[in-house]
Amino acid sequence: MDEVKVIEIKKSIFADNEKDADDLRKELKRKGVYLLNLMSSPGSGKTTTLIQTINRLKDKIRVAVMEADIDSDVDAVRIREATGVPSIQLHTGGMCHLDAEMTRQGLENLPPDTFDLVVLENVGNLVCPAEFDTGAVRNAMILSVPEGDDKPLKYPLMFSVCDVVVVNKTDVLPYFDFDLDKCREHVRMRNPAARVIPLCARTGEGVDAFAGWLLEEVKAWKENQ
Repeated sequence: MDEVKVIEIKKSIFADNEKDADDLRKELKRKGVYLLNLMSSPGSGKTTTLIQTINRLKDKIRVAVMEADIDSDVDAVRIREATGVPSIQLHTGGMCHLDAEMTRQGLENLPPDTFDLVVLENVGNLVCPAEFDTGAVRNAMILSVPEGDDKPLKYPLMFSVCDVVVVNKTDVLPYFDFDLDKCREHVRMRNPAARVIPLCARTGEGVDAFAGWLLEEVKAWKENQ
């Protein structure tokens, strides 16, 4: 089995991040590449949700994945083995997030193919990743049922910057004090335009809704080049 490519991301200058992010978005627009920044806390099910989603999309659009972690390549290996799409691992050198220049470094190290969709699975936490624009077209985050429906109240920036909130692990709703209606209400408080998509990545229930949203987003992005 081939080894996964691991990219050691160098620290960038954060003061210029907004300009770097806008420049990156324009460049990706010219190329017709849709970049999704996927965030969450550790253990929420990002990689499992991503696998389920990619397996519904990979025969319709060309997909690649960048996995960001402080160390290891387990997620990149898992993505490649479970979906067959290209994946690389980004090591952040101890940093708890990616910014636009770090994202660019990752994109430059993807295989020399043309992709319709690149998913950046950001470092797992609900604070730092929300503070830095990666140059993505959209931000999505995953909130798992065991974390509680009050997280939008406690981590306002994360929910403010996200266009989609995926509520994962709905199969365990009967066992946790999680109110889906309250969760939607709390998300609307932070971002009235955000879409909430409940699903269970383990069983696949509800994943079609997220995959469908993403497919329409990619098509619209390419049509408006």
